[in-house]
Amino acid sequence: MKKIQLEILGLSSSQSQSGSFALILGEKGGNRRLPIIIGMFEAQSIAIQIEKISPNRPLTHDLFKSFAEHVHVVILEVVISDLKEGVFYSRIVCSDGATTFDIDARPSDAIAIGLRFGVPIFTVESVLSEAGIILSDLDEAEGDTDDDEDEEDDEDTDSPRPSRAQPEPRDPSGQVSLDELTKMLAQALEKEDYEKAAKIRDELNKRNG
Repeated sequence: MKKIQLEILGLSSSQSQSGSFALILGEKGGNRRLPIIIGMFEAQSIAIQIEKISPNRPLTHDLFKSFAEHVHVVILEVVISDLKEGVFYSRIVCSDGATTFDIDARPSDAIAIGLRFGVPIFTVESVLSEAGIILSDLDEAEGDTDDDEDEEDDEDTDSPRPSRAQPEPRDPSGQVSLDELTKMLAQALEKEDYEKAAKIRDELNKRNG
């Protein structure tokens, strides 16, 4: 199965779940984003490595790296391999010089360890197709809205128009149309509220079957 390389685009704190963070992964050379909700400890471990900060005492992922090096095991890559019932699964691909083997891990742990070894992060098309957010589609939805507003402005340029406050993205609950959900998704991404974007994405996936 063809693998798709990802890069870390950022971390944002959760607004509804205390102690949770949204890890934003992007398709390298593409326009899809993959938000994954992770815990505070894993987010801290990832952020420390990205910022090249050396903690006073080794974190768990640092300990894993030291142990692996002492037993002459290297990490080759990290693969976010599956998505089942809203739960992401990943594999850490390792080698002892003679054989290559996989270790099952949560994506947050796998990425935190992978960063310490400087290895690439991959996923597969099935995961990115199901859980990824396509930015180009959102841009088109926003462009259509802007075009409609411009046409209305041209019809009556002399009359003052009331200011339009941009509605806040709502939770994807209740009977909301697919078009409105798409616009809500665009607004959530514009505000960098990736946790809400992930929820809206899941609702869209449910409705699309």
